[in-house]
Amino acid sequence: MANKKTAKTKTAKAPAVKKEAPAKKTPVAAKTVKAAKVVEPELFDTVCPATCACETKAAPKAEKPAKAPKAAKPAAPKTTRVTFRIREEVGAKVFLAGSFNNWDATAKQLTDKNGTGDFTCCLNLPKGRYEYKFVVNGTWKADGACADWVTNDMGTINSVITVD
Repeated sequence: MANKKTAKTKTAKAPAVKKEAPAKKTPVAAKTVKAAKVVEPELFDTVCPATCACETKAAPKAEKPAKAPKAAKPAAPKTTRVTFRIREEVGAKVFLAGSFNNWDATAKQLTDKNGTGDFTCCLNLPKGRYEYKFVVNGTWKADGACADWVTNDMGTINSVITVD
């Protein structure tokens, strides 16, 4: 038997074509798109009249809204500094109550700064007429130095001060 040599034949291959790598995508900055403004026809014509030779007519720039004027602060009512005084024993607990503090018997305490029994306090009061009393160690007393007074619903008197 004869040896048959099989010839290997080389088939010609097509020249290798290099595949091009896809182009690298460079990151694109995000673009902001402004919404188109609706322009009223009569405003549009006044900005870019029909006789204008431009191809595209730009919308007019929107005007900034006018700032509303700041609301004026309500003027605080003018007040007058009023000093209340009473002479009592040293160490007493003295308070001032009246129509200006809804008759609160502990709202405003008078002080004896020098320890002599002269108790004072100051209030800033707007114009008006006020009734008041002192509360000394729990006992309600009219101001003996005040010449103006009225009878109250309890049958006692209240001192009266008028602030102008």
